Amino acid sequence: MAETRTLEPEEWELWDLWMRAQRVLTQELDRVLRRDFGISKAEFSVLVTLSRAPGREMRVSELCESLAWEKSRVSHQLTRMENRGFVERTQCGAGGRRTRIGLTATGHRAAQSAILGHAGNIRRYFLDSLTPEQAAAIRAWSEQMIDHVEPPHGEPGG
Repeated sequence: MAETRTLEPEEWELWDLWMRAQRVLTQELDRVLRRDFGISKAEFSVLVTLSRAPGREMRVSELCESLAWEKSRVSHQLTRMENRGFVERTQCGAGGRRTRIGLTATGHRAAQSAILGHAGNIRRYFLDSLTPEQAAAIRAWSEQMIDHVEPPHGEPGG
């Protein structure tokens, strides 16, 4: 095992700055989603995932896996979204033991509107501030980090 050592002050500063930048960006994108489209980041994630699924529906277990959320979190989120008319649950499989979740027409309209607006905000707050070199460096670092930390698909945790 490698020797553990603390970070130098400038390394802590870099880490804190990186964490703050992520937090500020995420909070602003969430604030604008709520203000302009009346939906939360969590609702947006569900809407986008379902809008990209074949037939705009999927099994709840597939949604959990796709979002990397616990089943209870997905269940609570879907209940809130069902109450707003964005999604509907249907039973499938032998004896109706599996539940599918699908976008309603209202959910589809909300998704389409929010996707376009959110894309513009990602461009405004993130992409437009980067040079091509910075974007390439962030892409390379992100891919490297994912390869280093994320277990390969099919292995525990992957």
